[in-house]
Amino acid sequence: MGDVPGFDPSVPSSARIYDYWLGGRDNFAADWEAAEQAIAANPGIVSDVRANRAFLARAVTFLAVECGIGQFLDIGTGLPTAGNTHQVAQAAVLSSRVVYVDHDPAVLAHARELLASAPEGATAYLDSDLRDVDQILRGAAATLDLSRPVAVMLLIVLHLIPDADDPRGIVARLMSRLAPGSYLVISHPASDIRPAAMAEMTRRVNARLTSASAAMRDRIAITSFFDGLTLVEPGVVQPQQWRPATAAGTAADVTAWCGVARKP
Repeated sequence: MGDVPGFDPSVPSSARIYDYWLGGRDNFAADWEAAEQAIAANPGIVSDVRANRAFLARAVTFLAVECGIGQFLDIGTGLPTAGNTHQVAQAAVLSSRVVYVDHDPAVLAHARELLASAPEGATAYLDSDLRDVDQILRGAAATLDLSRPVAVMLLIVLHLIPDADDPRGIVARLMSRLAPGSYLVISHPASDIRPAAMAEMTRRVNARLTSASAAMRDRIAITSFFDGLTLVEPGVVQPQQWRPATAAGTAADVTAWCGVARKP
């Protein structure tokens, strides 16, 4: 990893902190400290991020099986772990094609693990920032047919884009360039669920990050990312409430909102 530009294990990375919460092994002492500080402020965060991962699996399976989507653009990928988008999609439809996008050197260092596609499909990785919509779509076009529907995955990444950078405008520009019938999948940390714990957790993590600060948002703000699109039932809900496999599940106060919507 030492030859990856910008990679510094002594500085916490949001991707490696998230990996720690998921039980992964690609994290370092600086990440452990930040992650444990967050857990101390918000003990439910570990079950929350795992509920989000389960939402990813259900959403991708729904899109592949029920909606006939065979192309996925996963932006803000994070570190490889069990149940990556291409694994879920290709388990449902072998010919699924997936492009991963991230701008974290920690993720770039592990990019090869994201490229183990089934031979019937394809995967690719782009080192790019969500803010650069043109670069992302140019790169994605080498693997995806952008004249056909694509599912855009923005899971636990939009909180790293401050309002000053116009995250809603970024999402709108991205979706405007995709074919009708494309889908947008979002999960986003919530400011209005366990608000005191979330505020303290955010403060502690932001104090240790140097590359990006997290901005929590409420349900109304997160719902606005879907403006102009048609929300799939049950709408914008907590991750464990989105088409659960069983009635039993994670505690009802998972600190995130999520949703899936279709471009008309």
